[in-house]
Amino acid sequence: MKYRINIIDDEKNLNDLVRTYLEKEGYEVQSFYTYDEAHAHVDDDVHLWLVDIMLDKKSGFDLLNEIKAVKPEMPVVFMSARDQDFDRIIGLEKGSDEYITKPFNMKEVLLRIANILKRVYKNASGMVEIDGYMIDETKRKVLLNNEEIELTTKEYELLLYFVKNKNIAISREQVLTKVWDENYFGSDRVVDDTLRRLRKKMPEINIKTIYGFGYRLD
Repeated sequence: MKYRINIIDDEKNLNDLVRTYLEKEGYEVQSFYTYDEAHAHVDDDVHLWLVDIMLDKKSGFDLLNEIKAVKPEMPVVFMSARDQDFDRIIGLEKGSDEYITKPFNMKEVLLRIANILKRVYKNASGMVEIDGYMIDETKRKVLLNNEEIELTTKEYELLLYFVKNKNIAISREQVLTKVWDENYFGSDRVVDDTLRRLRKKMPEINIKTIYGFGYRLD
């Protein structure tokens, strides 16, 4: 599972540095340098926000309120050059998960973020990554670069069946039985037609046709 993180800090050099470290750890990261930029993305499908308290227009506390208004369970980590108990208390009261004081050690930041993600998403086993796509089994959604790909019910079920049987050669008859039900009496061309639409919507998906037999997701 590849976690996605949004950063808002108007100190560009620090923002870029933190993003670089996070990306090296395998996170997918998006940076914002102004309050308005970040505010436009409060509804992003991400796993964590890293927020500076002192911003250009409003404060990180204001942004936290906006994020929590649309995503109450979203983990938010505050960064601040002010090491004051008052700020820490306000942050915790408003629902922040961590408070990091600048200047900070990046190894410590990475460790804290990893611990938060592990704690918050320990039961999020419904997320599967395949060929750059994210499949959210709990919501029955497929995402590419945070954008949802609209699939029909059968397209989604066909995709999930391939994912659950990755690297296994599957016959057309097996697909019909598992995805369309064993009592399906229509043409087996329905599998090819559905797969063709799926490949068109998800061109990077590596489902190979095994001529004379069926298919395999590599």
